[in-house]
Amino acid sequence: MRKQQMTVAAVQMNCDLENWEANTKKAGRLIEEAVKQGAEFIVLPELFNTGYRVEENDSILAESIPGKTSHWMTDIAQEHSITLVACYMEKSEDKVYDVAVAADETGVIGRYRKTYLWDREKERFSFGHSDLEPFNIDGDVQVGLQICYEVGFPEPSRLLTLNGADIIVYPSAFGKARSHVWDIATRARAIENGIFVIAANRTGTEKSETVFGGKSRIVSPSGDVLQEATREDDVIVATINLADVDKQRRRIPYLEDLDTRLYNETRLVAKERREN
Repeated sequence: MRKQQMTVAAVQMNCDLENWEANTKKAGRLIEEAVKQGAEFIVLPELFNTGYRVEENDSILAESIPGKTSHWMTDIAQEHSITLVACYMEKSEDKVYDVAVAADETGVIGRYRKTYLWDREKERFSFGHSDLEPFNIDGDVQVGLQICYEVGFPEPSRLLTLNGADIIVYPSAFGKARSHVWDIATRARAIENGIFVIAANRTGTEKSETVFGGKSRIVSPSGDVLQEATREDDVIVATINLADVDKQRRRIPYLEDLDTRLYNETRLVAKERREN
């Protein structure tokens, strides 16, 4: 039988640049707060373990998977009997990727390399080409991974949904200047797909110029913001009813009425634009 309810959480935090010990210690404390409130599935922000503006040392700070941070995640998951999603830099074959990783008490159970890179990230990271396949938790709950800027692209979230996603998570380091985009996009992705969205964002300022917007949130399939973070270091928790996914999809049948032929036409137009 499909699991009906799950208690989920997003962690919002400021980070110390290039300070793995301090950042994981803070994340661990915030995870403990979420667990005390019943959370069994928890999402951390983008590049939570190093901070975001560490571009001079990306290749030094990036890790293999499995590695230091994935082992830390597994230890935390074992200690609290949770599933944890975190986002950090992966090094593989001399390339650096911005990667979202899911781990439970058995180890890594999901991984996604960021495909849509924001601004100067194109100079820092290699483009990911991960399959848009959700991973499974608790036997029958399907979770899709995306990262930050990708909340503005409807296509990957739609493909994850068509592949079975009930929840899509966005570990993020989203800028304060575009908070209006964050507000609209997180809700739009939830509504158009009939999914829950868990978006965990950064706070603070790095190098006196990169200001993060916070407002981490949990959004229902109907686009209602169930919880939103307000503090610099914060935890938001919500018990979600997974039956709401099917209810919303029956109420507004975007997926049932979808004409997938348009995807083929879109691919052809995109191919022509690239070639010209």
